[in-house]
Amino acid sequence: MPLINLFPLTILKDKIELKNNEKDLMINEIRLMKKNSKNLDYKNPSFSWTGDTQGYEFLHKNKKFSELFDQIKVKIKEYLKYIEIDNNLIDLFIQRSWATISEGKEIVSKHRHFQSHISFAYYLKKAENDSNIIIFDEGYKNEIIPGIFRSTTAFKKGVIKKQNHLNTTNAMVNVEEDEIVIFPSKTVHSTQQNPNNRERISISADIVCISKDSELLEMTMPPINEWTKM
Repeated sequence: MPLINLFPLTILKDKIELKNNEKDLMINEIRLMKKNSKNLDYKNPSFSWTGDTQGYEFLHKNKKFSELFDQIKVKIKEYLKYIEIDNNLIDLFIQRSWATISEGKEIVSKHRHFQSHISFAYYLKKAENDSNIIIFDEGYKNEIIPGIFRSTTAFKKGVIKKQNHLNTTNAMVNVEEDEIVIFPSKTVHSTQQNPNNRERISISADIVCISKDSELLEMTMPPINEWTKM
C-alpha cells in the first residue's frame, strides 16, 4: 500500500575541508579558552564545556577561525538554496558562535535556540565513537493516540511493535570529523548519551536572516538600518 510522507525537516550535512595546521590552531585556541573559563560555577559536571557560557561566544571575530567561517557562509547559502529562500534578498548575520568540548560521558542536554533562525554544528575534532547529534520531533504528526509514541509502557506491552521513521520522536544524525550539520534554530536537539567521548570538539553558531528590503514584505525582519534603538 503506497504511503505519502509530508512535511520533512531538512538538515544539510556536508564536509568542510581545512588544512591540519589550521585545525590544530583552532583546537589549541579552544583548549586555551577552556583553561581560562570565566564562569566555571555554571558548569554541571555531567554537561559538556560550552564557550558561550564561559565568556567566549564570538568565535567568528577571532582571526584564527576566519577560514572556517568563510567556508561556513558558503554552506549556509547552499542550505537556503535547497529550501528555496533567495539569499540575494536576505542579509545573514552571525549573532554568536562558540566551541563545545565533550569529554567522557559529558552531554549537551535537549534544547533549542529561540533567538535565531539558523544554527549549525561543525565537528572540528571527533573520533568515530564520540557522541552524535540527536534531533527531536515535537509535531508527532502520526501520533493518533496522544502520547503513545513517547510511552515506555506502550513499547514494553507491544502496542508499538517497533520503532521506525513513521513513529519515532527522535533521530540520530551520524557525523564525522570535518562535517557540518545545518538546521532551523527552533529544532530541538541534544548530543547522544552514553558514548565515552575522547575529546569531541564542535563549533556552533546562531544566524539571523534579515531582509535587504522589507517593503510590502511581512514575515521577515526589516533591515537593521531602519531600526531605532530605545
